[in-house]
Amino acid sequence: MRTFDFSPLYRSTVGFDRLFSLLDQVAGVDNEGMSYPPYNIERVGENAYRISMAVAGFAPSELKVEMREGVLLIAGAKATEDKGRTFLHRGIAARNFERRFQLADHVEVKGADLVDGLLHVELVRNVPERLKPKSIPIGTSAPVQIEAKSVDVKAA
Repeated sequence: MRTFDFSPLYRSTVGFDRLFSLLDQVAGVDNEGMSYPPYNIERVGENAYRISMAVAGFAPSELKVEMREGVLLIAGAKATEDKGRTFLHRGIAARNFERRFQLADHVEVKGADLVDGLLHVELVRNVPERLKPKSIPIGTSAPVQIEAKSVDVKAA
């Protein structure tokens, strides 16, 4: 159920349409089925982040990490299992999944590792130099004097 209406903001802002689209997407997300696999998002530095996802039972070849147009996609496709196995209890989920994360501008994937059943995706924000704040020094030079041009009255 959507409870926010962003349309009044469209009338008084310019260039924020992408932000409002993201908010609309988040507001419209159905949370059912979104709990598998569990994951953490942590800040590990000033411009560094890590997504850790519990993918026990998945081999590296069964996982896909892809970044396209500011969206990080993490997917797992479990290979078909032997049909001859009979489970008395099946508590380890081994179903296929696909998770998408919207990344902020200038956030890039640095790498991914699978350690002890956890997939760690390292992210870094690389802000271009032209967008970083610059300190402008304030000068204290002597005042500039403008010389008046004198007119020679005798020559005229």
